[in-house]
Amino acid sequence: MSGTIDRFIPVPDVGERHDTLIRTPAPFAFDVAEHFPLQSVPVVRAIFWLRAKLLGARHVPLRKGLVEEMLGIGWGKLAWTPGRELVMGAVTEPWVPEVRFQALPPGDFASFREPGLVKIVWTLEAEPLGSELTRFATETRVLATDDAARRKFRAYWRKFGIGIVLIRWLGVPAIRREAERRYRAAR
Repeated sequence: MSGTIDRFIPVPDVGERHDTLIRTPAPFAFDVAEHFPLQSVPVVRAIFWLRAKLLGARHVPLRKGLVEEMLGIGWGKLAWTPGRELVMGAVTEPWVPEVRFQALPPGDFASFREPGLVKIVWTLEAEPLGSELTRFATETRVLATDDAARRKFRAYWRKFGIGIVLIRWLGVPAIRREAERRYRAAR
């Protein structure tokens, strides 16, 4: 895709990208992804529950669509091309039990340096490969604002990184199946 995410975190401490082909038009696939209730996938719901238990936090199941839910817990839209690409971002301390996400204005995100935090960006991307074929991708990048935060994040990632990656491994195919199911039903 366009590399819009590079404007916010060009060189991450951690980065993950996952993609799939979806047999629908790109705007259709994007709409399904944007409104997909991620915790409708049982294993994903269990991963969120397990993280809460291990860190001693409250587990609050997310019930709305992905983007609406993330905006509701503090994430912000950094860039958006309707039907094609969305970049969301926040600063946080993911290693604390009750994680709080703070959105920043897009123009301040790249230069933000307040110590003790990590900056996280993630994307939804729908690249048309034909009239009814889309390359759907999601990418996540994390960058610590200082060495202390980097050490805390690396310890957190060693414990919880596999769960975070597993969410993408399960979420991306679930979005593909749902988009294709809805598209077939709408025809």
